[in-house]
Amino acid sequence: MPDDKNRPDHVPSSQKTRDQYESYPYPERSPEDEDKRLITGSPGNWDEVVHFVFGGRDPSAQTKSGKIKILVAGGGTGDALVMLAQQARDRKAKAEIVYIDLSESSRAIAEARIKRRSLEKNVTFVTGSFVDLAAEYGPFDYIDCCGVLHHLPDPDAGLKALADALKPDGGMGLMVYGELGRQGVYHMQEMMERLNAEAGGSKRLNFGKALFNSLPGTNWLKRNPFVGDHIHGGDAGFYDLLLHQQDRAYRVDEVFDFVEAAGLRLQNFIEPMRYDPTTYCSRHDVLDRAVHVPFRERAALAELMAGNITKHTFYVVKAKNKVKPPVPSPELIPTFTRVDG
Repeated sequence: MPDDKNRPDHVPSSQKTRDQYESYPYPERSPEDEDKRLITGSPGNWDEVVHFVFGGRDPSAQTKSGKIKILVAGGGTGDALVMLAQQARDRKAKAEIVYIDLSESSRAIAEARIKRRSLEKNVTFVTGSFVDLAAEYGPFDYIDCCGVLHHLPDPDAGLKALADALKPDGGMGLMVYGELGRQGVYHMQEMMERLNAEAGGSKRLNFGKALFNSLPGTNWLKRNPFVGDHIHGGDAGFYDLLLHQQDRAYRVDEVFDFVEAAGLRLQNFIEPMRYDPTTYCSRHDVLDRAVHVPFRERAALAELMAGNITKHTFYVVKAKNKVKPPVPSPELIPTFTRVDG
């Protein structure tokens, strides 16, 4: 593969990332759409945060001020920010939210979305790197960082910076890319490098589209139904998925190592059933071996069985924090918190 550092137009990866999101804020969002829908998901679902991070207890009731302080790290065009701010208002929770992102273009969209919902009173917007700024605005009860750490030059340093900005009894909701379900994505990125494609902007986008459209039906990306931003996500989605120049993915074992190196403990993945071998296999002679191994081993096995996990979404707390999610009781009645699709 060509050595990018030796190219005359070499630009540091962090600057390339900033430039990408200035030109193509991701995901594509229109502030006017806030009048008719709320985008929800994980991490950041309030019920999940309460369950996995705070042991089922109201987080604001556990602080001296009665407020919960939240950081949205790498907030992009505002999906997590808007969701958290709206959920806090709906639950009459006192929340102070700090949004940090490198891109001024993305921030402008996020701000407009927040103002459209009249949620700006308790939100602070900051342009810059959360790696440098998180501790300055902390400490935080909850940190939401979705789809960002895998784009950093040093993801370990990024997660450590977030851990350092976290209160001892706080926690985080994180998402990083999954390797197995992204089959073909990194082949496309490698092809772009081998062809010495343009470093950025519309020329890189147009060349990437031409390359993708020329690929045969046997190509792994063309045969992968589990990634779709390049088809449904507009120019920003195509660029973010296939043309990003700072991008890595994780297997389950690597997620655990990543988390533990930052002094954190993984509470659970979302959705938990996808990380349970019993979801995919009904043969007792196989499951008898699978169900009696530690959680990490079960999750890694389930990932291999499924083969289609494109993202790992999970909640973490400090390693010394003894909080555990509430134990399910047969007397409790399950209820949907949301229905996707």
